[in-house]
Amino acid sequence: MSPRNPLPPPPPPAEIRSWPDRDARLADRARALDELGRRLLGGVRLAMFLTWFLLLQLGWGLIGVLLTSMGQSVPDPLLLMTGLVTSVLGIGVLVPAVWLTIRSLRHDRTVRERLAQWAVLDRHGPTDARLRAPVLSACWLLLSFAMCGLGLWMGFAVPAGVSRHDGYGLVAYGMGVAMILWVTGLTGLVKAVGHYRFAVRLTGRGSSAAS
Repeated sequence: MSPRNPLPPPPPPAEIRSWPDRDARLADRARALDELGRRLLGGVRLAMFLTWFLLLQLGWGLIGVLLTSMGQSVPDPLLLMTGLVTSVLGIGVLVPAVWLTIRSLRHDRTVRERLAQWAVLDRHGPTDARLRAPVLSACWLLLSFAMCGLGLWMGFAVPAGVSRHDGYGLVAYGMGVAMILWVTGLTGLVKAVGHYRFAVRLTGRGSSAAS
């Protein structure tokens, strides 16, 4: 998280809480939940998710030039030299992309923990219902599902469609692309489904408490 744009702080401990009344507590809770929900599923977060995915694919694609050239039955020296250069560039892209992806997952875990802390503070039907974010949740779900499906298809299609002349380098590259699709899609699915289930449980507990 950026120090210039920090997350909402967790709620204060019970012994030092000083809200004048429940309305003030609900107002602070609503602001925190709305902001944390946006940080978890908002459009900016989705754009970052796609950016890290594209960087991973770009880095692996640059490395793939070397893999495909090495896997040919008769390697081309010029193509091998080009592959060496592009693979260095690919590593320079792939390593930061992996680091950014891991950092993003840690950020999401922090947001979810803080979201749960604010959620258990009280109950408020309209605020809790907004937390479901059905449109954003559906976008994350469909996009992640498409990535998983494409990655699964490539995992079978690439080995079956590569001829002996193409060599095993193309298979390795294709399987790497499939793995990036699958893992990235799976993290998006877990995130979308987990958040929606959390929001549904929160709304259900709020309805039960109201009755």
